[in-house]
Amino acid sequence: MKQLIETIVKPLVDHPGDVQVDKDEQHHRVTYKLSVNPEDMGKVIGKQGRVAKAIRTIVYSAAGSRHGKKVYLDIID
Repeated sequence: MKQLIETIVKPLVDHPGDVQVDKDEQHHRVTYKLSVNPEDMGKVIGKQGRVAKAIRTIVYSAAGSRHGKKVYLDIID
């Protein structure tokens, strides 16, 4: 899943080397924390959050059935 998130986000940003995804797994939930270069934050979020919502939709649909747990994607400042 980390690789899927990186594959989606890296082409969107100007500094793909700064893209980092961390996984925090708990009993009933898995949280992926995405951090990017501060200059690229607007590109990842998009106008009115459309890009972030699209990324979350892909991640939730791909991971939800796999893990049997709630899956969340946090975009870290």
